[in-house]
Amino acid sequence: MVPALAMAAAGTELSQPDMVIADLLEILRRQLRMDLAALARVEDERLVLQVLSGDVAEFGLHAGATVGRRDSLLGLALAGELPEIVADTRADPRLAGHRDVRERGIGSYVSAPIIDGEGRVYGILCCIGHQARRARPDRDGRFLRLLAAFLSDTVLDLHEMWARRRQIWQEVSDLIDSGGPQIIYQPIFRLADQRIIGVEALSRFPGTRGGAQRWYADAATVGLSTELERLAIRRALAVLPVLPRDLTLAVNASPTTISAGLLDLLPDTVAGRLVVEITEHEHIGTDRHLLRAVEMLRSRGARIAIDDIGTGYAGLEQLLHLRPDIIKLDCVITRGIDADAARRAIAAGLVEVAGEIGGSVVAEGIETPAELATTMAAGILYGQGYLLGHPGPPAGAAWLQPDAQRATVPGGVQTPAPADEAAHRDPPPRRPDRHGPLSPADAHR
Repeated sequence: MVPALAMAAAGTELSQPDMVIADLLEILRRQLRMDLAALARVEDERLVLQVLSGDVAEFGLHAGATVGRRDSLLGLALAGELPEIVADTRADPRLAGHRDVRERGIGSYVSAPIIDGEGRVYGILCCIGHQARRARPDRDGRFLRLLAAFLSDTVLDLHEMWARRRQIWQEVSDLIDSGGPQIIYQPIFRLADQRIIGVEALSRFPGTRGGAQRWYADAATVGLSTELERLAIRRALAVLPVLPRDLTLAVNASPTTISAGLLDLLPDTVAGRLVVEITEHEHIGTDRHLLRAVEMLRSRGARIAIDDIGTGYAGLEQLLHLRPDIIKLDCVITRGIDADAARRAIAAGLVEVAGEIGGSVVAEGIETPAELATTMAAGILYGQGYLLGHPGPPAGAAWLQPDAQRATVPGGVQTPAPADEAAHRDPPPRRPDRHGPLSPADAHR
């Protein structure tokens, strides 16, 4: 059985300190031939399970769960009221009727306190087993104390890490409770006549430290990314009632958020008007949950776009598995494309791939007339960028006008950039500067 590794931000990747601890816990668990190893830290009158390795589900535990410091088995062991090793809890009169032994099925355990460099109790290191085990108190005790001493040298880093995580959790929670990010919209153009054919919803966080990329990354580290993204999508969809019907709306969502389900957010009028842009690539592969969720979105008339294409293998892997309706050419490729043959070759190749799968290419980050001309020469039909139109709020935006009144001007349609956007003009914002949809009339599917 592959050991289960967990942390307080369930569903997110382990950070580097957590990975080191998880590896050590797995070594301890195997050495002592136990079913679960855990590190718990003291927090007021509770013990918080910080990192676990082994059979987590069978004991009814998970990272981030808390147990009482005064009445739990771990709390009593930390207080010195129980020995560090009990080979058979059911035969020990001190534990035979204990709730943890009875409800969680703990047949044996070993434990040792973790003391930080300043002599304070950080928490407790422990292993538990389903069954009673043959006692080897001297050898097992020495190994346990050796590992506990090693962890004691590093818990100051753990203190800082958890303090930072708690701060991030509070910041993201406060943002969600206050209504989430502001939403602005960037127009997407048909390059041949510079007509607006859609808009992309972008998140902005005015008055805060860092931009959208930082906020969404922080939310992911504490398990709140799906909640934050769903809130942003819900706010973005609010523009649909006033968005001209010949324009599409693109919203950004990570694979995790898509797999968790978006259908409940979509109004009945979404058919043919919504593009869902997948914003991350690293852990998609052949994820059946994601592929099933994508097909459900398509069944409701939404189209699928993938971004950052041309910047790595993972994006190309998505092309094979998802067969997107829209391919976004990353601004890293667009920027300077007029002066770089390699960039032009990548763009032309993606146009050919898109044609084979019945999709279209949208170029991000067009900022100069030379980039615009070269992008069009490569066969790309659609684009977005500061040369064509800045992101901005709906109020007074040119794209809210009926198609007949959406006149173009030399150099593209310039919608005003908000004040907080100026700092991001070079380079353009990365996290939200995502895919641009085709218009309903231009759709391939």
